[in-house]
Amino acid sequence: MTARPLRSVYQLKVTLKYLRPPIWRRFLIASTANLSELHTTLQIVMGWTNSHLHDFIMGNVQYGEPNEEFFDAMKDESKFRLSQLLRLEKEKLLYNYDYGDGWEHEVLLEKILPFEHDMTLPLCIKGKRACPPEDIGGIPGYAMFLEAINDPSHPEHEEMREWVGGDFDAEHFDIDEVNKMLNQYTKR
Repeated sequence: MTARPLRSVYQLKVTLKYLRPPIWRRFLIASTANLSELHTTLQIVMGWTNSHLHDFIMGNVQYGEPNEEFFDAMKDESKFRLSQLLRLEKEKLLYNYDYGDGWEHEVLLEKILPFEHDMTLPLCIKGKRACPPEDIGGIPGYAMFLEAINDPSHPEHEEMREWVGGDFDAEHFDIDEVNKMLNQYTKR
């Protein structure tokens, strides 16, 4: 039996659940990253603004930011590395963001790759479609928003454009901007 290296590169695919067409990102991250670092990476690659509570769920175990007032049973996400939860390709964990809107994300370990010392991680390598705006009302609110924003004759078209700050292209994804933000995050 050969020993596993202490550090690998995980190719993860995160998909926002229950939306068609799907909104997803594929990115590389060190297997030694903790769940708190994964949370920040997910916020950046998806396009969220880190304005709401979140958690990870694997099996029956919930991981997140410790908060004795609300979540007694939640394990501290900063104390668990990705490699402790995802060990084999095709394993998944659930990432919940914004309990009010209820955004559920499937995080799939697609590949385990060798670590190279000159790599800049995390790195987004592909993605499709824009992230929904924050506080849109979950999947039903997003569907109503898209209907209004895409139809100039819709009674709420102008109100939605003003609310979102102009035009909104649901098909737009800027991988260069995402990687620029990831790079800024890692240099802190």
